[in-house]
Amino acid sequence: SDPWPWIAVESDSSDVTKRSDLHRMMDMTAEKLRLIGGSVEMVDVGTQTLPNGSSIALPKVVTARFGEDPSKRTVCVYGHVDVQPAKKEDGWATDPYELTDIDGNLYGRGASDNKAPVLAWIHTVEVYKALNIDLPVNVKFIIEGMEETGSNGLDDMIVAQKDSFFSDVDYIIISDCVWLSKRPALTYGTRGNCYFFAEVEGPKKDLHSGVYGGTVMEPMTDLIGILDKLISPSGKILIPGIREAVAHLSDEEWKMYQDIEFDLESYKREIGLSQLMYSNKVDLLAHRWRHPTVSIHGIEGAFSSPGTKTVIPAKVIAKFSIRQVPNMDPAMVEKQVTDYLHSVFAKRKSPNKLNVTMVIGAKPWLADPKHPLYEAGKAAVKRVFAVEPDLIREGGTIPIARSFQDVTGKSIIMLPIGGFDDGLHSQNEKISRYNYMEGTKLFIAFLHEVSQMEKH
Repeated sequence: SDPWPWIAVESDSSDVTKRSDLHRMMDMTAEKLRLIGGSVEMVDVGTQTLPNGSSIALPKVVTARFGEDPSKRTVCVYGHVDVQPAKKEDGWATDPYELTDIDGNLYGRGASDNKAPVLAWIHTVEVYKALNIDLPVNVKFIIEGMEETGSNGLDDMIVAQKDSFFSDVDYIIISDCVWLSKRPALTYGTRGNCYFFAEVEGPKKDLHSGVYGGTVMEPMTDLIGILDKLISPSGKILIPGIREAVAHLSDEEWKMYQDIEFDLESYKREIGLSQLMYSNKVDLLAHRWRHPTVSIHGIEGAFSSPGTKTVIPAKVIAKFSIRQVPNMDPAMVEKQVTDYLHSVFAKRKSPNKLNVTMVIGAKPWLADPKHPLYEAGKAAVKRVFAVEPDLIREGGTIPIARSFQDVTGKSIIMLPIGGFDDGLHSQNEKISRYNYMEGTKLFIAFLHEVSQMEKH
């Protein structure tokens, strides 16, 4: 069956030593699309500059087109075939690059994120061809190989192809996400992300705490002092202006959250915690999807190896991020965070220097779940699974959704087929055989439903 050779390719976009594997993965994707009759192009999106200053070719973006009937709608399917890093010794039960079928689950790196969903879309088109049935809509594909490291080159390509490749596209479908529970879901929103570096610089070199401790104001103490002012123990963001910018939770939205299938107890078990920030479903989901968060990720320059070392680091850099939600604006957040940290730092009366920079500013994405595209999604889920789907949002960031929306102005739907327990980015990533097969049926049903939509 099909995912075997795809999973075997170590298409890890973060590891430049695997770049030839990544190029091969793009070739295999193009070949597969050609094989089933698509008109395929491999678009050169340029080079990537490495930290050491040298440059390396980016994987080509594969586009394909099936059908050019002007009387039909045209959908464009987005997906990616690069993967997160994985090693057997990270704690995998099986070889991450050898698809392994255990009890109806297909284990392998990239199985759920995003190789099986991409293949399921390819099989969807292939099924129509094999049965000699006309596709109910024209289908285009755009498949990239840099999603896991920020989709380098893709934004420029979307802008460049706005009036060519995207000109006749009506809707864009992204299946790079998962269900929330065992119930099928349609995803209508994602959070954005602002990622910050806060650097405190003090003496010109690292110092010995026995010799200098007690005579200098230490950069690490300053840094931890200001980090502590970002968020309260109960999770309240302390940066002025951030909470005020968050879109109001309407009664209707509250009701939607209330109806979603979600079990707090199994969520706790899965993470291995006895207590969460919130003890009811609506609050928890709201804070996972539609409220901003502050997360502190690490401190560069600090002593973090095993053992003891009596060092006062001369310069330390904190990494933290703030998830963005409607109606926050990253440029505004950058100013709020920078001004606030400088004012908190000033109160410390420290001679050390603080420098705050925002290195990522990705906006959130939100669709209208009442759009006919979502009605088509609901109808397709009902047809294949005989249930109403949950309408969910994603706590993470899928920046490409917002790019598609801003540049092309087309409506977007996220149509996941991955399971909530697929272990994306984690050890033992899998997709269940059930989700893979039924997901393909869902895509087939969805194309049919889109063809039946009222013309808008």
